[in-house]
Amino acid sequence: MAKDSIGVIFGKTSSTSFRFAVSDSLATRRSDYIKVWHESDGWALAQVSTITSSSEDFSVEEAVDAAEGTSKIGDMDEHIIADATVIGVRDKDGVLRVPKSPFSPGDKIFKADDVLIKQTLGLMRGDVYIGLLDGQSVRVNLDANNLVQKHCSILAKTGAGKSYTGGVILEELLDKGVPLLIIDPHGEYATLKLPNDDKPSSFERYGIIPKGYSSQVTVYTPANKVLNPGADSLFRLNGINLSIKELSQFFSDERSQNETGILFEAVSKLKVEKQDYAIEDIIVEVGQNKSKAKWNVINKLETLRETGILSDKATTIKELVQDARASIIDMKGVNPDLQAMIVAKLCADIFDARKLNTVPPCMLVIEEAHNFCPEKGFERTVSTDILRTIASEGRKFGLGLMVVSQRPARVDKNILSQCNTQIIMKVTNPNDLKAISKGLEGIGSDVEDDIKSLSPGVAMIVSTYIERPILVDIRTRKSKHGGASVPVVKDPLDQTPGIRVVSSGIDDKSIIGSKITDIAGSVNDPQSTIGNSNINSQKIIDNARTIVESPRAIINKAKTIIEATIQTKKTEQPQQHEEIKEQIERKKGKRETSLYRKMFGSRKK
Repeated sequence: MAKDSIGVIFGKTSSTSFRFAVSDSLATRRSDYIKVWHESDGWALAQVSTITSSSEDFSVEEAVDAAEGTSKIGDMDEHIIADATVIGVRDKDGVLRVPKSPFSPGDKIFKADDVLIKQTLGLMRGDVYIGLLDGQSVRVNLDANNLVQKHCSILAKTGAGKSYTGGVILEELLDKGVPLLIIDPHGEYATLKLPNDDKPSSFERYGIIPKGYSSQVTVYTPANKVLNPGADSLFRLNGINLSIKELSQFFSDERSQNETGILFEAVSKLKVEKQDYAIEDIIVEVGQNKSKAKWNVINKLETLRETGILSDKATTIKELVQDARASIIDMKGVNPDLQAMIVAKLCADIFDARKLNTVPPCMLVIEEAHNFCPEKGFERTVSTDILRTIASEGRKFGLGLMVVSQRPARVDKNILSQCNTQIIMKVTNPNDLKAISKGLEGIGSDVEDDIKSLSPGVAMIVSTYIERPILVDIRTRKSKHGGASVPVVKDPLDQTPGIRVVSSGIDDKSIIGSKITDIAGSVNDPQSTIGNSNINSQKIIDNARTIVESPRAIINKAKTIIEATIQTKKTEQPQQHEEIKEQIERKKGKRETSLYRKMFGSRKK
């Protein structure tokens, strides 16, 4: 076996699969990429599908004796066997082909190099950096034009990282100057404004630096600043001179012909009598109708008016869609029916604007898509039809669509089938798995087990220009993630009020612990420089508690607090020293030591 070879093919082989004996238990793992020389086609890329270890010399009786302690495990003749699936070879024209003749027993197996992996899988092009090939150092880039023009879907169970992955893609698109309109039901994307400070240790691995997009992101709220104080601006729809078509978009249920007739009659009359009319005028005009059905119409109109969403100073599509900017419609505090109505109106307006070319090509992002375009058999919403239209026709007009959902089985299949790039993270629900395997191109039932076993943060990506489904370790976000779950039971290290331990590396807690111990020790020691300066020890600890930044910042700010306090106390009267000394002695081992133990446990530990 050659020095850099990891195995040799044996047994029955074919042009699409083979088995090989592995030289070492650590030489390769499941899903690793390998290469083998084909006599007519050259280097072919393959992937390890399974790997097993066995020993015929170690019997069941010997295993039982070893388990009971009556004998020891001796040297075993262990055999490690791997099964590989052939991906193929790129020909002179760049077309991926599977060899027509089988591989030969005795052929040596080698680890695939990065260039061969990228060339064979179709990862040489692309400008949207999404992460690293799982288990490799190969960067995975998606093509921005393909991603936007041919739509994208992100599907995963709750907590698997779909919103995080969505944030990674939005960062890349903002860097490329793509306009974004984001429908955000839970207010998860406003943190795009802030640089990420949660995982500094991973920035180097992925080759990125923290970045905030505050100058490019605007958050709008359809509610009000009381319910959503973090919003930059109110979002309002035009409430002047509403047409029958526009009013129809505001109602989530079907209307009878009689109700439609009442509404049509009122609007027609107002158009003749008034130059400008508002919803209050429509309500008054409907009230003059003699039909009893008018009360249903009035009820719907009154409900719409009370939402406050209509205004004579509406938010325009031109304001929302601008080059290199993201507009987030934060739906927190908004009724679900009103959310669907807003989405329907916005989608219709942006589609019309793109057809008239009054706004630049852009991407529409729909978070929790199962609520706005549900599959047939589930509750119908007013936004379903326009989203279907955008999915099927939007690419002709430069309007991209990204749908994000935790329930693939409940998302309209006509919309999912139009997404040429599918990003699938961990899914365990049988109905959702079935919907993915049956409804998406390039995904078969044989990969359902792979989807169920995906780790959080790892995605299976299927795209028209990537030759086969690949597993990608999604990179760390440049901006802060806003979709993390709120902890119900706090970690013991985080029980002390006002102190937050930042997980930024292996030694963070020990650094914080040693520095706070030094500060507390200096304060409690009346013979120390700090003690002689009559420092209020509790004040220092309280000040340290307010620091919620990285460990280095905690240390630096604590030093600054101490130095400033020393300088101040030097001017105070020295006769207070004895009194403060007694107070410190009484509290010694009680307050500061307790604080230390609450944060970091016993010193013996």
